[in-house]
Amino acid sequence: MARNSASFSYFKYEGKDSFYTDNQLDSNEFYNPILPGFYPDPSICKKGDDFYLVNSSFSFFPGIPIFHSTNITDWEQLGHVLNRPSQLNLDSLGISQGVFAPAISFNKFNDTFYLIGTVVGGKNNFIVKTKDPAGKWSEPIWLPKIEGIDPSLFIDEDGKAYIVHNSEPNEEALYDGHRAIRMWQYDLATDKVIGKGKVLVNGGTDIRKKPIWIEGPHLYKIKDYYYLMCAEGGTAEDHSEVIFRSKEVEGPYISYENNPILSQRQLSSDREYPVTCTGHADIIQDNNGDWWGVFLGCRPYGDNYFNTGRETFLLPVSWKDGWPVFLEADKAVGLIQEKTGLVSTIEESDLVPNGIFTKTDYFDSDTLGLEWNFIRTPHTKWYRINSQKNVLEIDLIETNIYEKGNPAFIGRRQQHANFEVQVAMEFNPVKDKEVAGLVCFQNESHHFFFGKVQEKGKTYLHLEKAISGGKTPEKLVINQLELIDNSKVSLKIEGKGKYYNFYYSLDAENWILFAGNIDASILSTKIAGGFVGTYIGMYASSNH
Repeated sequence: MARNSASFSYFKYEGKDSFYTDNQLDSNEFYNPILPGFYPDPSICKKGDDFYLVNSSFSFFPGIPIFHSTNITDWEQLGHVLNRPSQLNLDSLGISQGVFAPAISFNKFNDTFYLIGTVVGGKNNFIVKTKDPAGKWSEPIWLPKIEGIDPSLFIDEDGKAYIVHNSEPNEEALYDGHRAIRMWQYDLATDKVIGKGKVLVNGGTDIRKKPIWIEGPHLYKIKDYYYLMCAEGGTAEDHSEVIFRSKEVEGPYISYENNPILSQRQLSSDREYPVTCTGHADIIQDNNGDWWGVFLGCRPYGDNYFNTGRETFLLPVSWKDGWPVFLEADKAVGLIQEKTGLVSTIEESDLVPNGIFTKTDYFDSDTLGLEWNFIRTPHTKWYRINSQKNVLEIDLIETNIYEKGNPAFIGRRQQHANFEVQVAMEFNPVKDKEVAGLVCFQNESHHFFFGKVQEKGKTYLHLEKAISGGKTPEKLVINQLELIDNSKVSLKIEGKGKYYNFYYSLDAENWILFAGNIDASILSTKIAGGFVGTYIGMYASSNH
């Protein structure tokens, strides 16, 4: 028996944050974050005049978005590093498991890009490589010797390679959050870890103060010193970036007396347009010789609630007495910064949009745009673009949004606190439990479904939210309206910080409020937990 399906003729996303309309850019300025929405744990490298940046993707597929820039402030997405199921199996993983903290580097000795990262819940640490970062990356080379998370590959001036990563300390942990940074030699010729690992940092900047979660290490050779830069303090409001240095690659590494070199935890929580949770950084020198740092941060809409996840920011880095510093202790991350002076050579239409923008997909291409992702790895193809009708058709499959499987969901990031999403959908349910519509997804137990359902032989327009309930999430129905003989419906979600409004239209012109001022803080990390941001997308299931 053929599956039923739902058809979507367009998907429109519109960002509406007033900050951007109230603060127009000059030609020599850019907006922070440079990658708005769920783009955490940035890592950056360069080859020649070109810069490349990657982010964590956790249990979304394809894995690890990769971006390219010629001026370090304006970016285009090239694709995804892990875009084949053979590279990335996310079956049954929690949404905040999967790919953690990938680090990208370029080896000038063999003209090869390397990416090293962790699949939490999978086989753990791996390396992939390529000659062309916009092309095909290798199958993973697994690194069973490397335990822990957040590995980074450093290639020294003599061509020797080293892996640094977060690990357990040598002895039993002295307190909760006590971790270490460990280093191994890596043979680039055989792609094998050699020798034994050595702890470079135990605990953090000062173990007497019981620092927590030293992680996200990057190693650099700059002039006479090796610099080891790490995140410290956990990923919430106490997050920070710290720095150590040594004359020798194997240490000893001395902590900078004025650490942290980046944090916002000391600032007033009621400041205007706050950026919080800053850390997990990487630094690079631009083509003018100036230094810059990318890092993650969050933009709360109030009381440290944010549905957009952890985003990628960019700041200039200054050098003070031989140490790199992002910000002085009393300075806030600015949402507008001056550009590098470098000129972008990328077509403006290819750049990742920022500020106020509208992006509408009419499904008139042969393939999905790079902004679209799936939840976990799809092993069968349950969607297609019908080029004759210019619609996206999604089959109703058994898996639903409450399970740790691969539901028929195609979503994009929420990139603004204030936004609007619209779709036009054609769908005729033929049996009970069949559904199709829009989902605002944070995880299996924190999401909204807005669309059409069939219950007891009747078709309804339906809005529900998932709530945590014991071992399995529970559904809470917010509103229902019976629909008679109408296969076509347009749906709209309007986000205003904490509150979302849900509208529908039966003629694609006149919008009717279905449910207003719905508390959507369940989509915030503060309530939902984990490390991801909200995705909004199209969904269908035969077993909802």
